[in-house]
Amino acid sequence: MAIDRLLDGRLKIRHLILVTAIADEGTLVRAAESLHITQPVVTRGLREVEDVLGVPLFERMPRGVAPTPYGRSFIERARSVLAELRAAGEEVRLMQSGQLGTVTVGTHLAGSNLLLPRAIAALKAEHPRLTVVVREGTPDALQQWLLAGDLDFTVGRLSPTVPARLEQERLHQEPIRLVARAGHPVIGGTRAASLASLIAYPWIFPVAQTALRAELEAVFFHEGLPLPADRVECTSMLTLRNLLVSTDVIAALPMFIAVDDRDLRILPTPLSSIRRSVGVTVPKDRAPSPAAAALLAHLRAEGERLAELEREYARTEARSST
Repeated sequence: MAIDRLLDGRLKIRHLILVTAIADEGTLVRAAESLHITQPVVTRGLREVEDVLGVPLFERMPRGVAPTPYGRSFIERARSVLAELRAAGEEVRLMQSGQLGTVTVGTHLAGSNLLLPRAIAALKAEHPRLTVVVREGTPDALQQWLLAGDLDFTVGRLSPTVPARLEQERLHQEPIRLVARAGHPVIGGTRAASLASLIAYPWIFPVAQTALRAELEAVFFHEGLPLPADRVECTSMLTLRNLLVSTDVIAALPMFIAVDDRDLRILPTPLSSIRRSVGVTVPKDRAPSPAAAALLAHLRAEGERLAELEREYARTEARSST
């Protein structure tokens, strides 16, 4: 028998179901009853399978039928094929409901410390079999990956302008604050240190050609100050945090990075208002997959909670300053 005969369209899934039913029930009559069809239909279907294979699958016994050696081998494979098809159908059903699948999200600093982790944790609590892939990159790189279809969406600071194929949704606003380690020499004074007095310390600045870098430069320019001469330019959060907690560097970071870290402190030094709108950027020409839609729903819910936390933190700061 040529193997191609199994793939030329004559062998149907119903044949596999029928053959396994005959093996399970032991007679053509009971197989017909279990499948809710007539015995002649079962007999004809069995003959069709045997014609395709060119061998008998069952032999008649005094009380029914029994698989031949050919039949036992074919039935075992037929069960495997049917099991795979059922598993495929279940996966599709779960994917449609957002319970299974993969969502790939890009992030850069803002949103990656609280918003995205909290949303992922809530998502995985509901759908543990859903896979989340997180890719880090600069805002420009993330935008290119999103346009190329390598990401479902991005989470982070929203850009003033985006390409026509993308659209943004704001989830919350997060102030940018000056941050240093707990126990930093500048902490604990009776008055907030001025920006000018902090220039003597080492700093961590965002890399050039990022929105936050341009805004920080504008703050120093507005104060009539040069940029700190002793500085590191860095976008890696792991490197940045390690430098913060182990040295006397100062950095301008999204507020919640420091609020949520026991080893870091927010400096009371006045900083011209830099607030970043944090949200998601999605492609206009692609509807989100069920998995992506599920994560987006949790991001929106966590964004509302963080917005309330920001308001509460602002009220607390206002009371402490009076």
